[in-house]
Amino acid sequence: GRGFAFRRKQKIERQYRKLLKKRRQVHSQQGDQFTDTYPEHLKHLYLAEEEKFKKRRRTPENLVSSEEKLNKAADGCGIYGYVCLMIISISRSCTFSSRSVVTQEKFKNKTSNQKAKEEYEKIKAERARKKEEAEKRKQQREEAQRLYKKKKMEAYKILSKKTKKGQPNLNLQVEFLLQKIQQNT
Repeated sequence: GRGFAFRRKQKIERQYRKLLKKRRQVHSQQGDQFTDTYPEHLKHLYLAEEEKFKKRRRTPENLVSSEEKLNKAADGCGIYGYVCLMIISISRSCTFSSRSVVTQEKFKNKTSNQKAKEEYEKIKAERARKKEEAEKRKQQREEAQRLYKKKKMEAYKILSKKTKKGQPNLNLQVEFLLQKIQQNT
């Protein structure tokens, strides 16, 4: 299944989206953000990052990848957006296999309702197949019992015949035993 790295990636993306949403609501000034709120010994780092973003904005780009779109969206968010983008890009580069991506795409194509219908159809077909097999076994068993009872009845009729005096007819019994022996050999 999906491991801890995937969950961690989702958590970071959720935090980033939450941060973007929060930034849109606050509408804070970015100029003050880089100069006033950070300690003096780190301010030069944040200012350098701001310059990099400004240079990137000025360069013309005809083909914009999805990550570059995220970078542009993060320009208005300041250094927090940049840090989040770095974390997201690192987590994207940590994909473990292409197989997991393929399976995710496969599942994305189907809605949960479609998946449930497919599962229901599989279960329904399996139940119908089992029911049919049980019905077939039941018919075979009934046929075997009917043949067995028929043979028993014939044997009983032959063995229970009596003479006029009420004695068992030994000639018929011997013939029956002879017939049985011939069938077995």
